Amino acid sequence: MIIPKEVKNIIGKLEKAGFEAYIVGGCVRDFLLGAEPKDWDVTTNAKPEEIQEIFPDSFYENNFLTVTAKTGSKNEKLAEIEITTYRFEAEYSDKRHPDEVQYAQNIEDDLSRRDFTVNAVAMDGKKKIVDLFEGQEDLKNKIIRTVGNPNERFNEDALRMLRAVRFATTLDFTIEEKTAEAIKKNSIWLEAVSKERIRDEFIKIIMADKAAEGVELLRELELLKYIIPELLENYGVAQNKHHIYDCYMHAIKALEFTAKKKLNMYVRIASLLHDIGKPRSKVGEGEGATFYNHEMIGARMCFQILNNLKFSKKEIEKITKLVRYHLFYYNVDEVGEASVRRLVKNVGPENMEELLQVRQADRIGSGVPKAEPYKLRHLKYLVEKVSKDPISVKMLKINGNNLMSVLGVRPGPKIGQILDILLSYVLDDPKKNTKEFLEKESKKLAELSEKELQTLAEKSKEEKFEVQNKEDESAKQKYWVR
Repeated sequence: MIIPKEVKNIIGKLEKAGFEAYIVGGCVRDFLLGAEPKDWDVTTNAKPEEIQEIFPDSFYENNFLTVTAKTGSKNEKLAEIEITTYRFEAEYSDKRHPDEVQYAQNIEDDLSRRDFTVNAVAMDGKKKIVDLFEGQEDLKNKIIRTVGNPNERFNEDALRMLRAVRFATTLDFTIEEKTAEAIKKNSIWLEAVSKERIRDEFIKIIMADKAAEGVELLRELELLKYIIPELLENYGVAQNKHHIYDCYMHAIKALEFTAKKKLNMYVRIASLLHDIGKPRSKVGEGEGATFYNHEMIGARMCFQILNNLKFSKKEIEKITKLVRYHLFYYNVDEVGEASVRRLVKNVGPENMEELLQVRQADRIGSGVPKAEPYKLRHLKYLVEKVSKDPISVKMLKINGNNLMSVLGVRPGPKIGQILDILLSYVLDDPKKNTKEFLEKESKKLAELSEKELQTLAEKSKEEKFEVQNKEDESAKQKYWVR
């Protein structure tokens, strides 16, 4: 491992001006582990105004004594390097931000304020190490341990508890016993942390190779109840004869599969949450237990969970759709192209590959040895085939303006209702997507009463992915081919 020339230049200029300078934090941790750092941070005893004198092409727009210097590098990771004055922090009365940031006298003071020993190691431009808290030893032994008293560290910034889990998950380390005990003791303070910061740490855990272990660690350390308490409702809830795991472990195993396959965030979260509605829909016990409509209950819960964690509207919509439609029924001999068109319409062609991946995760999480049997491969073929067919109102050979002209009516709900009904005709048979046929049918529909038209429109929008009205565990498992 070598220190990039851009970083060496920063350190060199600071030292030439008579100041101390060290590389510090996560980049040193990664460097010592033989991994490429995601970014590089430098700390110095120079104050912000002195740093800016040395680096005119820099900016200082924060209250944390951090100046960002531009290096001119074509490497995006090295184009800007943050230089922070030695500092220590006063009380954290809100458990999130220091009430005051003050100048520290030396590198030792600066390192003593940091969260974990593996992040409290500094290195100069010649690779000389400053390690006051046995961070290198903890790196060697794969241990996450706080700098100093863990209760004090977590009371200063409650997010550090989540960061401990994140580092343990991403690095495949173990959290030291006293640090773990302090997390349990102080877990309630996670409520003081903004949902955005919690979301960002949670995503990093979910996207790790050991994502399943990370979520389980959140549960063990009593943090999960402040992130996704609904998932704890699944813990210990027995399923039926088609599952070898309880609801919670089923979700964990599904997530584990997506991590092994290195699938995207949408699929990972949807796989973790796909059956979250089961405890609230469970009827009966033992082998014959049922979970009718759990996918719809789960979709509503999923929306609330993601909204609470401040995910974007686009992310919420996509993940919720994957949860809502994960229980589709498909059997080669029973389900035709019209049904597949309706599924594609409901889920969106852009989401179909991810829906199939969630289904594969669901299968593996149920204890089925094969993720993609023949039936799913055949469905993939059909999805590709029908995706070019008209599956939305926008793809009809007639639009609202055409209808108003043909029928001689003004804009109103009637137009939308007729278009929905016409789409249902075309979903059944794409050959009907002609202007002549649609205009002819629209005239017939226009003669219906307001109530008749509304009823027909609502019926046309019903999800008809064949046995969607008998979506239960037994129907799904019957055709899953173990």
